[in-house]
Order: sequence, then structure tokens, then C-alpha cells
Amino acid sequence: IFVKNNRIRGVILRTGDIIHSHTVIITCGTFLSGIIHIGGRKTRAGRLGEGPSNGVTDALKSLGFNAGRLKTGTPPRIDKKSVLWDKTKEAFGDLSPVPFSYITNNFSPPNIPCHTVRTNEQCHNIIKDNLEKSPMFSGDIAGIGPRYCPSIEDKIHRFSHHDSHTLFLEPEWLNSDQIYTNGFSTSLPEAVQLRALRTVPALKKAVFFRPGYAIEYDFFHPAQLKSTLETKEVAGLFFAGQINGTSGYEEAGAQGLLAGINAASLIKERSPIVLSRDQSYIGVMIDDLITKDTLEPYRMFTSRAEYRLMLRYSNTEERLYDTSLSAGVLEPGKKKNIEQRIRIKEKIRNAIIQSLSPDDIKNHHFTLKQKQPATSVLKRPEVSIYDLPERFFKNIGNKNELPGWSKNELFLDVEAEIKYEGYIKRHLKEVAKLKKNEFKKISPKIDYFSMVGLSSEAKEKLSFVRPENIGQAMRISGITAADISVMMVNLLR
Repeated sequence: IFVKNNRIRGVILRTGDIIHSHTVIITCGTFLSGIIHIGGRKTRAGRLGEGPSNGVTDALKSLGFNAGRLKTGTPPRIDKKSVLWDKTKEAFGDLSPVPFSYITNNFSPPNIPCHTVRTNEQCHNIIKDNLEKSPMFSGDIAGIGPRYCPSIEDKIHRFSHHDSHTLFLEPEWLNSDQIYTNGFSTSLPEAVQLRALRTVPALKKAVFFRPGYAIEYDFFHPAQLKSTLETKEVAGLFFAGQINGTSGYEEAGAQGLLAGINAASLIKERSPIVLSRDQSYIGVMIDDLITKDTLEPYRMFTSRAEYRLMLRYSNTEERLYDTSLSAGVLEPGKKKNIEQRIRIKEKIRNAIIQSLSPDDIKNHHFTLKQKQPATSVLKRPEVSIYDLPERFFKNIGNKNELPGWSKNELFLDVEAEIKYEGYIKRHLKEVAKLKKNEFKKISPKIDYFSMVGLSSEAKEKLSFVRPENIGQAMRISGITAADISVMMVNLLR
């Protein structure tokens, strides 16, 4: 890493050549000093068959960055032709799937099923008898693994009261010959993996394309990052993805997107994009990463977001449209589509201000006894927005303005707003209250050890994380309300 006066200048290749740059984003994933474990066999690699990233960790450590070690695992890939499909159960996807993108007009993907099978006592006994050959149990792997994606060894050991576990046989892509054995992540020797899987009737003739394996890799403690994903130590240097201690493609992709926007903004001398916890799941993830200890690979779950009622997939355009505009990441076609959605949603809101008569409701489970505002009736759990009379919505817009699935999303989102109105108002009050102090900036040069009345733990953690503002300081694990009060008094001085 080519650094001068604590500012990035580029990267130095093994050949000695320098690529000059005002910003650099490092996205090494599991490749960072990666070691693959299959039983007692170790291979230096990023993924099986691909080389590791060596030298980057030492280069970053020499600049003062703190690194750690994590692990993750993957299951065997089985040859499709070797599976006895008549002994499996089909597991289809959604009957009415919805695309991820607002600009998708024609969407009718083939509903290709996965198939399920179950492990059995014989399979478990083979795994139990060979646990000492698993590097994850022998202590050969020092890294910490993801709690929410346990290996089959973990499942047999930790959930010994279960006599079987479900495995999903997933095609890796459309018409793929490779079957991903979801639920059988393992680091056992290849022969043991094959023997255990062949006890399952549908897999008794299973042939591997490649075995399952564990991989341990370096990561850098994300408390060393700003909320823009730029490092605190080196201006212009960004980290994104599993290098920050996360696990999962969506988590990595989200960080890459934000780091890319902010690296470009830095060069263009524009304000960076910082997403808050009440604004997006990306904001929750990044705030968690930079303020909490990374004790295991981080996954983004909805349960981590305290304002998840406000973070609905169907209201994304209203939450993030202005941010996207200011970041300059919206193409004209996308801009038009999102504005159309916002406009239609506002028309739906205006349409249901009307009052309902007893004859207007089409719901057989609910009887309206007197005239009431439609919004009041919609708050009842048994009433849907589709129970309201069609005349309410006759001016919503041209049927061809948005695809049917997209317009349905908007109706359901307005319904959710009404049904959860009380909770959402409470959330908004909490957000407003927190924001009074949330963005009060803290100088990175503050000496916490000199603060009178601050606990020793708080001094250590605040000095390590160096929060950018009061909100971040409040969310550091181990920091109490009393610590924040003492810190505020010291900061005012």
C-alpha cells in the first residue's frame, strides 16, 4: 500500500510497479491470507482452485491497522447425474415471485425446484466417529466461524437431541450439473464426507465435483473505519466486504456499493453518503460494524434493526431516493420509474381518506355498522386494502404505468403504513430524540484517558473505536449511559 503523509497514493505490485490513485478500495474477501482445510490437508487459497491474497495483511499491519482471523465453510458439490432424484422431495420457490429491481417490466422466471433430503443416525455416527479429523474441532483452525451457518459437525455436536437434519440440494445455476449440498458445510476429510452422505438414500451413489471445506482468512477490525468505510488511519483508503468481518454476498455487495460511491465523492470533493440506522439496513450494518466488537462473521438480519417497521422493502424509494439523487447514482430511466412509484403511492393515500358506508366493504369476516373513515377501518387486522371499493382507486393511473406486481407492492405498503401507524409514530419520536445528540461530532484527537470519571473499560473502548459522533459512542458495546454522561460533561469543558 503506497501511503505518504497518512494519505493513500496508490498500490505497489509484486513486480515493483506502482498504480497511482487518490483512492483505493480493498475487497479481498476470504482470499486474505486464506487457508483451506479438508481434514488434515491444508491448501493456501482464496477459494478452492484459486490463489490467496498474500502480503496485503502485513502491508496494512505495518501502517498500524489491527487484524484478526475468521473462518467460514462450504458444503460439497455433487454431480447431478449421481443423485437418485425419486428419493428426494421437491421444494419450489415463490409461486408469485417479485423481482429486485423497480425497472424490471417482464418477469416470469422458471420455478426450478430445489430438493430436500434428511440425514440419519448412521450418517451422524460416521461424523461423530471422525470429529477429531475435523480441523474445526481439533483446534487446528484458530478463526471464529459464523454462529448462524453451523457446519454439519457443529449440528451433530451441539444439537445431539436431533436424530436428523434437512439438506437442500440446490442447482448452482440454471441447468447446472453441480448440486450445492446446503446444510452440509464441513471440513472433514473428503472420504469421510462422501461416506456420511452416501448413507442418505438419495445420495447413496453420490459423486463429488469437489468436497466441502473450511477456510480461515484475515480481516481488519471495522472499528478502524469511518461510517463512509474510509479508514481512519489513511485518508482515501477504503475497506469493503469480508475484510471488514462480514459474511455473505449481500453484505459484501452493499459495502462495495457504498465504498465506491464515497471513494468517487472524495475525488470529486462532494459530500460523502452516510446512511443512518433509521434509513436503511446498510446503515444498520455499517453502524454495527464500526461500533461493536466483531467476535464472529457478521450477517445482516432484520432483527438487528430497531426501526425495522420503517425499513420495508416496499418503501425503499421514499427512504433513499433523495440520497441516491445527491450521490448521482440514478440514471434518467430509473429516476422516472421511482418518481412514478412515489406519485402513485401518494394517489393511493389520498384515495383512502374517503369514508366507507356499511355496503362498501367486500370482506365476509367483517361487518361495518356505521359510516367510518377508510383509514380507521383499514387498521383492523381482518380488513385488507383490497376489501375497499374499486371506485376509491379509479383515478390512480394508467394500468400500463407500472407492472401489476409493482403496483400491488404500493397498495400493500400504504396498507402497512396505516396498520402500523401508531408504532411508526413512536419510532419517529425516538429517532428525533436521539438525533439531538446523534450527530454531535467528536474530534478524533480527544484523549479519553485524561477524562475524569470515565470507567477504565470506557476509556479503552472509546480510544480504540474513536467514534465520530455521540450516536456512535452510545452504541459501542460495553459503553453505559453513565459513561456517555461523563463523556458529554468532559466534551463540554
